[in-house]
Amino acid sequence: MARIKSLIQTDSIEFQENYRHNKGLAEELKLKQKKARYDRPQKDIDRLAGHGKMMPRERIEKLLDPGTPFLEFSTLAANMAYEGDSPSASCITGIGIVNGKEVIINANDSSVKGGAWYPLTVKKIVRVLDIAIENQLPIIHLCDSAGGFLPLQSELFPDKYMAGRMFRNQSTLSKMNVKQLALVFGHCTAGGAYVPALSDYSVIVRGTGAVFLAGPPLVKAATGEIVTADELGGCDLHTQVSGTCDYPADSEEEAIAIGREIVEQWESPKKWPLQKDEVEEPFYSADDLYGIIPTDIKKSFDMKEVIARVVDGSRFHEYQPAYGTTLVCGYANIWGYKVGILANNGVLFNESALKGAHFIELCNQNNTPILFMQNITGFMVGREYEAKGISKDGAKLIQAIVGSHVPKFTIMCHGSFGAGNYGMCGRAYDPRLIFSWPNHQIGIMGGEQAAKTLAEVKLRQLERRGETVDQAELDKVYHETLEAYQHQMSAYYATSELWDDGIIDPTDTRNVLGIAISASLNAPLGEPGYGIFRF
Repeated sequence: MARIKSLIQTDSIEFQENYRHNKGLAEELKLKQKKARYDRPQKDIDRLAGHGKMMPRERIEKLLDPGTPFLEFSTLAANMAYEGDSPSASCITGIGIVNGKEVIINANDSSVKGGAWYPLTVKKIVRVLDIAIENQLPIIHLCDSAGGFLPLQSELFPDKYMAGRMFRNQSTLSKMNVKQLALVFGHCTAGGAYVPALSDYSVIVRGTGAVFLAGPPLVKAATGEIVTADELGGCDLHTQVSGTCDYPADSEEEAIAIGREIVEQWESPKKWPLQKDEVEEPFYSADDLYGIIPTDIKKSFDMKEVIARVVDGSRFHEYQPAYGTTLVCGYANIWGYKVGILANNGVLFNESALKGAHFIELCNQNNTPILFMQNITGFMVGREYEAKGISKDGAKLIQAIVGSHVPKFTIMCHGSFGAGNYGMCGRAYDPRLIFSWPNHQIGIMGGEQAAKTLAEVKLRQLERRGETVDQAELDKVYHETLEAYQHQMSAYYATSELWDDGIIDPTDTRNVLGIAISASLNAPLGEPGYGIFRF
């Protein structure tokens, strides 16, 4: 494959301005992530230490193979919810390596309100279990939770994708013969009791670990029985009497050691044979990405310059380079793995939608994973394009995405607006993993367009009622809408609501994708099955 010829002038004023802006965003991201991961009240740190417990991230570090990466998901989940009381949505999830095997980690964060589940905690856990199902990855649960956060119980308990979905997903993994291990470091209360009960293997720490559907206070309230947590659901009861847990451990260190021994016995999955070549570092520096991405969300740039900083050797075989040029399609390697790439160089026209749909079919024919790199304002609108069938052609692109059987991955590089989000494999289209850059914005339309639209709607309402148009009132509608949109379109709002699997530093994109692609190969390929294409 030919190497992309970069036209970026790193000494230009524009590049330097972009660089300072985006480098600053990356540094801000790292500070926010550090706070979410480690900033805890001293009393909570002392409480865990007083019970002989490690901090949750220390447990993960001791569980994983030394020197191996941990791809953490949604570090900033709930960062704009619950007045900041649930950093990382009170749990830690990600992909790591244990005894040479790729595994999912699902760890309760007992340093946050005893590991109680907020609504977004449940959403995050359901999501990581979905990832385990989609990629057929074994999962290790690090259990230490007080159960559901009762003041918000109506938002986490009864609906389809709430707490019950966690246990449904665990059962689905079991049905698929995907292994699960539970390490019980603390309490597994109420629904949390099902986590070890639904796992294939469970280890419980004597003195601190406990599994029960109702804790001592509820038991006393319901039955009048007075009983300690250890008597009700402790290590000896569940390893000697009930059989709910399999292995007793006298310390957290021993529990982790036993867990690693269990994983050692698991057979390594047979990955499906994706084409893999020798790894070649990109010819251009990933650091250049800071200078390539504009400070203005509305300003265009060449996505091939981004591709050149992510793929092996900066080499790219472009498909139909002269047709539908607002959508770049082509083949490349990432950490040696062959991938097909779709990246936006502007609004999606009829030709670019058709080109994308055809390219997706080719990737499925070749069993090639697909990477979507979003920088999209939407599909072209207007009478001319409706007459040319833009809705029909956009539907072909969506049908191709949905019918695809190869793993799909999405990076939100810049803007993601309207139906363009759908046509570029947004969250609703089940990419195996989806990550955002800190400059990313997402919305049904841009803030200015939304503000102008609602102001226009207000104007028409006043005119229909025969009322005098109050320009001050229209200006108020405009500015309030714009402010609300700017808040809700930010990458931090999106990741807080778990619309992605996390915000990443652009310079980490290549490594993140390497881990993601490797993990996806654990699940066998299905067969493509396309719906009706309107021609």
